[in-house]
Order: sequence, then structure tokens, then C-alpha cells
Amino acid sequence: MSIAPARETELLASIPTGLLINGQWRDASDGGTFDVLDPATGEKLATLASATSEDAMAALDAADAVQGSWARTAPRERAEILRRGFEMVTARAEDFALLMSLEMGKPLPEARGEVTYGAEFLRWFSEETVRDYGRYLTTPEGKNKILVQTKPVGPCLLITPWNFPLAMATRKVAPAIAAGCTMVLKPAKLTPLTSQLFAAVMLEAGLPAGVLNVVSSASASKISGPLMQDDRLRKVSFTGSTAVGKMLMKAAADKVLRTSMELGGNAPFLVFEDADLDAAVEGAMAAKMRNMGEACTAANRFLVHESVAEEFTTKFAAAMGALKTGRGTDPETNVGPLIDSVARDDVHALVAAAIEAGATAVTGGAPIEGPGYFYAPTVLANVANDAAILGEEIFGPVAPVTTFRDEAHAIELANASEYGLASYIYTRDHNRLFRVAEQIEFGLVGFNAGVISNAAAPFGGVKQSGLGREGGAEGLSEYTTTQYIGIADPYAAL
Repeated sequence: MSIAPARETELLASIPTGLLINGQWRDASDGGTFDVLDPATGEKLATLASATSEDAMAALDAADAVQGSWARTAPRERAEILRRGFEMVTARAEDFALLMSLEMGKPLPEARGEVTYGAEFLRWFSEETVRDYGRYLTTPEGKNKILVQTKPVGPCLLITPWNFPLAMATRKVAPAIAAGCTMVLKPAKLTPLTSQLFAAVMLEAGLPAGVLNVVSSASASKISGPLMQDDRLRKVSFTGSTAVGKMLMKAAADKVLRTSMELGGNAPFLVFEDADLDAAVEGAMAAKMRNMGEACTAANRFLVHESVAEEFTTKFAAAMGALKTGRGTDPETNVGPLIDSVARDDVHALVAAAIEAGATAVTGGAPIEGPGYFYAPTVLANVANDAAILGEEIFGPVAPVTTFRDEAHAIELANASEYGLASYIYTRDHNRLFRVAEQIEFGLVGFNAGVISNAAAPFGGVKQSGLGREGGAEGLSEYTTTQYIGIADPYAAL
């Protein structure tokens, strides 16, 4: 059953439209605003306050003012806030799912999946909060004692992308809360509504004023620029493009800021000759079509052994061709719109160039006419190994298929990218899995699985896909700093 327009209107009217600074929702200092659009129609959903540099500094003022007291808050108290946040987000799952579907475009079933995934970071880090261990030991020569403790790194700037509006916020906010850090959150201007609702829920969950500040803005640089030049800011966590990540890392160097960078991807999906092809197609659908392909973990290059390439491509194209595009709130929709017209045009430019170079569109291959930013699910065959579409992050529902000769060739092709985030391997041979996994340069490897992200697992890449990890025990350490205390030998006076 489709969502009634009145329900959409009611939900949108309940979302705070101001900036959250020191526990209060307020207008931008200059009264500026920006609109949030529905990518399925191009129509306006809401108008939010657009933070200025002055507002960003006010948010940092608030975060800095409570950093000391928040760091001293008992771990159990921080854990209970996170647990209540998990329960409240879960209780409002339908609100969050509908809001994400409206502002980002993803189908409601997929949006519900993101609520489950995103909320789990709150639960996971609520449990990790009380397990931030130090250590006490004797020096090797036995003369002194070593005491090691962890401390919150301090006020953080968290910059989230538009493609996973809830999960990218919880994946950063939850470990920061667990570690005892205060935050300034800058959501993506294309999908800020979910972060607004999430922040309101965390206040209801008992998060003290000033710990989480939200400065949605039409200008990212007006927020990050002045904050990253302020000595009080201690860390920047960013998820987005490699190009922007590099600029932020350069800016962070001036103050030697701690950084976590989750950047671009160009995931290879390797299908070996012994793979279960039906399982491989199912995994390919999951790895490619999650979020309409608008995910840094999305399978971008389908590298298939030449002996099974034709069969795999035929089955894959049939599955892709059966998908139904439409507004995410339509219960029959499998594939929502791309985020905007620029994204759709960029995807089509890559497809057109590949076809001009000799590739064949087995299914799809063109934008869908009409309102919104829709693109037909596409499978390209006979793609040359040096085609431009294999070198760039597609970020859309397009799957280029190319072939390899043997295991060594597959590894060579997989590593022929400046990126190293996610990868996928389909084979029945466990020894091959370990051989290939050890030789390919990727932070994540899916073995006969198309979706592997989990709050309990470390998420992150190598090469130009970034540095640092989110999720798992590693995710908490990104928000702490280590302090060593050398203690004189307590037995020396005896």
C-alpha cells in the first residue's frame, strides 16, 4: 500500500528545520535557508536553516564548553543514552524509513533496512562504551610500572554523505558518544532531514545540551573551513568523495588534526569458474543495487572468468531487467531515482562512452523519461578492460562486465584501481579465497556474500579509499587518544 500524501506532510511538518546548537533549535545567524528536494519528483520537501561560519563557531563553542564534563560522565551513563537512542530510533523506524525514502529516493523496504543497520551502531557502541580497556604492566627490565589509559580525543567535526542519511550519522555519532567526545555534525545538504530527526531523538534519549550540535548548511566549506582552523577542534571524520577528502586532509594538516576518511570506491566483483552462478547473480544484485548503486561499497567492476561470463551475464541481465523503477514510497518499486540530475547525467555519460567504445547494453542503457532522476538498471557486456567506466566510481544502477583468464589475471585486474574499499569474491574454493584475499588491496572482502557491512565489523579502505575504520572495536579507538603514565618502582623504597 502506498504512503498517503497526508502522512508525508505530517512527518515533514514534524522535522526540526533549525540549527541545533547547545541543545536549542535556532535560525541561521543571517536568516539564510536552503531547500531539500524529492529526487523522485524534483519538488520541494522542506526548507531548512542554512548555517553560516558564525553558526559553525557557535556550535564549536557549545561543544568545547561541555567537553570536560561530558568526558567525565560515567561510561555506563553514556552507554544508557546510546541504548535509549537505539530503542527510540527502532520505535520510530517507519518515520525514519519514510523520511529517507522521501529525501534520498531509496525504496521503503531498503530504507527500513537502513534503519535496522543504522540503529545497530547505537546498540553496538552502547555495549562497547564500558569496554574501553587500558592496561597496567611492569617494564621489561622490571624497574618501573606502565599505566596506559585512553581518553576522548575531544571535540569532533563529523561530515556525513547524502546516500545513507541515518547510518552514516549513527556510525560516527555513536562511537563519539561512547568515547566521551562532543560533536559538530554537518549533514549533506541533499539529505539533511534524517539527521535533524536523529538529533531530536538523541536529545529525547537524554544526550546533554552541547554534546551533539547539528549545522545543516548549503555550504560545506563555510562550516569546515573555520572549524578546522580552530585549535579547539581535535578530530575530523568525513565520508564522501576522495577529491573532497584530500582537501580536508590538507586543511587538517595545518592543525595536525586526527582524521578518519571513508572515501571513494571501485569495488571488483570476482566470479571464478567454480562459482555457484545463481548465488553469484543473487550476490551481484545485492552488491550492485543496494541504494540504486549509490554506495561506496557498490560492486563497480564485474570481473568474470571467461568460461562462465556469457552465462553469468545473461542471468544477471535478466534479474536487472526485471526490476521496477519508481518513487520509493510505491510498494512495487525496486529501484528509486538517483539523487539529482547531475548524478543521472554523469552515469549516462559513462554508459554512452562504454557503448561507443564497443560495449553492449544487454539491458537498460538510458535515462528514464519523465519527472525525477531515474536511470534504467543496466548491464553492459564486452567491456574492454581499459574502459573508462571501469576506472571511475559509477554511483548508479550500471554493471559493466569484463572477463579474466585465470586467478593471477583476476588479481591483476582487481588491483588496477587507485581505490581499495570493498571487494567481492565468488568461488567454492576456500584456499582460493585466502590466496586472493591476501593479494588484493581492499579493506573489505565479501566471500560469497554481496552485503557485508555490520556495526560489529571494522569498515574502511586502503589506498585512495581513505584511512581509519568505523564500526567494530576499531571504531571506538578512532575517537580516543592513548596516554601513558610511567610509575616509579613501588618496591624501590623497601
